[in-house]
Amino acid sequence: MTEHKEHWEHIHATKGDAVSWYQPASTESSRLIRACGLPVGATVLDVGAGASVLVDELLEAGFRPTLLDIAESAFVRVRERLGARASEVAFLVGDITAIDLPKSQFDLWHDRAVFHFLTEPEQRQAYVQALKKALRPGGFVVLGGFAPDGPEKCSGLPVCRYDAQGFADQLGEGFDLLEASRELHPTPFGTLQAFQYARFRRL
Repeated sequence: MTEHKEHWEHIHATKGDAVSWYQPASTESSRLIRACGLPVGATVLDVGAGASVLVDELLEAGFRPTLLDIAESAFVRVRERLGARASEVAFLVGDITAIDLPKSQFDLWHDRAVFHFLTEPEQRQAYVQALKKALRPGGFVVLGGFAPDGPEKCSGLPVCRYDAQGFADQLGEGFDLLEASRELHPTPFGTLQAFQYARFRRL
């Protein structure tokens, strides 16, 4: 965990928005979250939130966001950007495969580009266990990661690539696949990355 934390602390502290996954607006994530029809005041956990602008959009929608990231340096920029509104956000620093999340706390679990970094089966199992603990029954999951034709590495690290069924297989029983979509993400460096998204409801 220490090695991974140091890697991501360095990335966020030194590169700012000059990272391949940066988006000026969280278009597909926001669309899939809206499709869940959650009420104002719903609780949303953004796993691997980094300095993403999704939290700004969640606040505008009236949700109660919790941001989780292994790198505390990412949250410095988020707090600066949000200003006084940062007090409306819960910030958690930790590794999603090791952190102890509260039980049935969240109405929606969002992850864009964390799960695909979990290349070992035990990492993925720990992730799914954390998800099942923290997401209430009837809650939603929105997952996004590199598609089968997407990059094989990101930020110098190997990744696993998934189609929608691949995501479903990793979650296992108890989740209903509601929707799947693809996105060709334009990076700040002028390249395109193929992302797969999937939206689930926990049974």
